[in-house]
Amino acid sequence: MEKDDSQWQQTLTPGQYKVLRCEGTEPPFSSPLNLEHRPGTFVCAGCGTALFTTASKFDSGTGWPSFFAALPDAVATKTDHHLLYPRTEYHCAHCGGHQGHVFDDGPEPTGKRYCNNGLALKFVPDTAGER
Repeated sequence: MEKDDSQWQQTLTPGQYKVLRCEGTEPPFSSPLNLEHRPGTFVCAGCGTALFTTASKFDSGTGWPSFFAALPDAVATKTDHHLLYPRTEYHCAHCGGHQGHVFDDGPEPTGKRYCNNGLALKFVPDTAGER
């Protein structure tokens, strides 16, 4: 998905732009998505690509929406060296929007914790009768 910087700024809120396009981080416990547990799908706020389902969401206690598995081919990773130690950063595989970091301290069955910025996501609830 190709958009120039001005197009992203026109389509995203300032907070979404900071996170998705500038690899920012929102304050912990600031996202209403921390409390979202209805059946549904968490999609990229930049392009609408489905990234996670409620079935993979868990309360990590970190203050950010957390998931133990991404949907197939939904995210791409790279090594982030912004802190003193390398971390695995992940982005939406479709638009490249920064989502968060993945760690190896999550629950079974994957042992992964995809720690996501709530500003980088939108929640789409399942409609009645689906799933």
